[in-house]
Amino acid sequence: MDADLPIHSGLESRLVALIAPTLDDLGYEIVRVAVLGRESPTVQIMADRKDGTLINVDDCERISHAVGAVLDVEDPIPGAWTLEVSSAGIDRPLTRAKDWNRFAGHQAKAEVLVPIDGRRRFSGVVLGSDGETGRLRLDDGTEAVLPLVEIRRARLVLTDALIEASAQMARPADEGENEKSKVGEEKPAGRKLH
Repeated sequence: MDADLPIHSGLESRLVALIAPTLDDLGYEIVRVAVLGRESPTVQIMADRKDGTLINVDDCERISHAVGAVLDVEDPIPGAWTLEVSSAGIDRPLTRAKDWNRFAGHQAKAEVLVPIDGRRRFSGVVLGSDGETGRLRLDDGTEAVLPLVEIRRARLVLTDALIEASAQMARPADEGENEKSKVGEEKPAGRKLH
């Protein structure tokens, strides 16, 4: 499994294969692709910059134009559809092995497709990934090992530590350490954490 690409199936998997090279060329990576609705579906794309910093409105617009052009040419979705591009946000989904490693030490909730030891839902501290599984230390001190391909959804839980870490991610890598960042504060590039 490619740790840089999220796990998808069906149409969403095909969309990832179509748009990932374009996003890669632009300096972005896919966090998640979802297709919602039937009559006039919405294609939702969550993305990050390759350097791990959060994207802003200008990035979303750039991605939207590039991905829209690819999807118009390839035409994987019959009929009318809508494209939405966004940042993964602070309490982001954990969709790739690298997300599990990047956010080790933070609180998360996960739900699996097939019960593990009679459970489908897990909550605890992210311990990382070996590329095939994501690990959580549960509140009772035990460890849950979740096969990534069996995870229905997993996302970080909003905590003060996560907000602080996200403030660091919001700054482009070339900004100095002197500039402090606060949640909800307008950034020079027009970016807001939410």
